[in-house]
Amino acid sequence: MYYSDEIIDKVREANDIVDVIGQYVHLERKGSSYMGLCPFHNEKTPSFSVLESRQIFHCFGCGESGNVYTFLMKHENMTFPEAVKYLADRAGITLPEKEYSSEERRQNAKREKLYEIYKEAAKYYYYLLRSPHGKHAMAYFKGRQLSDETINRFGLGYSDASDTSLYQYLKSKGYDDNILRESRLISFDEKHGMHDMFWNRAMFPIQDQNGKVLAFGGRVMGDGKPKYVNSPETPIYSKRHTIFGFNISKTTKRGYLIFCEGYMDVVSLHQAGFDNACASLGTALTEEQAALVKRKRFSKVYLSYDSDGAGQKATLRAVPIFHDAGIETKVINMQPYKDPDEFMKGLGPEEYEKRIENAENGYLFIIRKMSEKYDLSDPMEKTNFMKETARLLLTLNAGMERNSYLDTVAAKYGVRRDDLKALLISESELAESSEKAKSAFKQNASFEKNKPVGIQASPPERKSEKNTYNNSKKEEKSLKAKGYEDSERVLLSLLTENPGWLDGVMNFIEPDDFSEGVFRTAAAEIFSEIKESGAVNAAKVVSLFSDTEEQKEAGNIFYLLESTIPKGTDGEKLLRQTLKKVKEGSIERLSNSESNANVNTFQKILKEKNKLAEIDKYKF
Repeated sequence: MYYSDEIIDKVREANDIVDVIGQYVHLERKGSSYMGLCPFHNEKTPSFSVLESRQIFHCFGCGESGNVYTFLMKHENMTFPEAVKYLADRAGITLPEKEYSSEERRQNAKREKLYEIYKEAAKYYYYLLRSPHGKHAMAYFKGRQLSDETINRFGLGYSDASDTSLYQYLKSKGYDDNILRESRLISFDEKHGMHDMFWNRAMFPIQDQNGKVLAFGGRVMGDGKPKYVNSPETPIYSKRHTIFGFNISKTTKRGYLIFCEGYMDVVSLHQAGFDNACASLGTALTEEQAALVKRKRFSKVYLSYDSDGAGQKATLRAVPIFHDAGIETKVINMQPYKDPDEFMKGLGPEEYEKRIENAENGYLFIIRKMSEKYDLSDPMEKTNFMKETARLLLTLNAGMERNSYLDTVAAKYGVRRDDLKALLISESELAESSEKAKSAFKQNASFEKNKPVGIQASPPERKSEKNTYNNSKKEEKSLKAKGYEDSERVLLSLLTENPGWLDGVMNFIEPDDFSEGVFRTAAAEIFSEIKESGAVNAAKVVSLFSDTEEQKEAGNIFYLLESTIPKGTDGEKLLRQTLKKVKEGSIERLSNSESNANVNTFQKILKEKNKLAEIDKYKF
């Protein structure tokens, strides 16, 4: 949906970026900006900056940058129109009804069709389970001690033994083959034609947090392989952003969640009264799933992954991911059973409740598992174990949290607290020394010949090994390799800090001299704003773009000088260097254009080269 620039600006200006981001990130004022831990990558030292005066954010660690719209699009996985709508609702602004673009209408229609298809498929599988066709699948669920209420609550179903059953049903509903293939519920090959992805399987619908069916997991009936088949990703389903059972467990009154591996674990726990159980769709918890949990205000999670090797490894990976999202973890001991489903059948909910009460702290679990690799009766092995422990403790927040673990670990493993703390300091210094060496190497390697003073360059893109790219692609690569776009970025950054230079700059270049895309669009807006008001609205420039990567590129313009230009750099000298480089890039593009044989083009090139020669003589 398209909104006018006036509406986009009005909504953005009504939502202070510090207030909005502050709902997700703990921010503290540091000078002219607010700092916090970046929500887009794991870090222990705050490098995420929010500049209230310019209404933009930037992470000096991972490079993410943009305005309030960008943040919501990245953090909440919103589209640009969805971010505008969310912020408009937040500010009490009524948005005008606007027509969708043809592409937006097409994409939205496709998504709605896919939701419809998955809803119809869920209904069909639900019906088959309760029909004579599904009697052996129903017997399977009943054999797993599931009640009718539980089976209905989770919408469990059955996919018929015929591998065209669902296809025929959906065709009868009027859906064409193209959208059915895009749903990935129906496949096509030359040998079998159109056929169902799922057949002869007990079906588990996977729903988003609002209860919409997005995908399925199917458990084979009998001894066939593979045992489980899961839906692939589609325009409506992203495994990284989805938690099985979360649409139900998010409403629990228990105040914490239980994370399992499998569908049946979740279903069994719910039937036993643990309505806070959910699953991370396999053993690999993602940062996006942890962020979803945090957004629903859960601050504690109990891990109930399988007790086998894969489950234990999953637990070791999940603990730091939840910790980085600000969520405390506890690990449930399910021995002697493999998973919650088996545990519930063997010992029941009362014993499971006791295991919850006695659950182990997540990081102490990790340390205990590390200790199992060492012979702690051997002094050298114990020292190596404590070194590994010290490195783990360095990943925790300094201060009270780290000190608490120092006390507990020292007491549990029979070492003096001061000795463990000294080891931690030693490991910290080693890590810091190593990081500095890596940083210095990367910085030295990143400087290119003819780069503006103080600017770290991106490594040149690899040239095509064979003639696989057309001429325009080669020219684009050549321009990037020569650093023209880097200089365009620097020049725009200099103008935002020194708008008084614009009049002089315009003697030599105009927006069309910039690379087509983000820089040319940003240049036109920056030039216009400086001419009209003598200043640049950073957030407005970023809002010119609806793609998050373009917003990031635009946002970086306003943090570039702060993040990469060494203090004491001669600004006017840097201005001349970048101005000449931008002009050189413009001349090269003009020379490579298809009309380069035209007399007028030759004359223009000559005129532009004369301008280039005058830059060093001009007094800014």
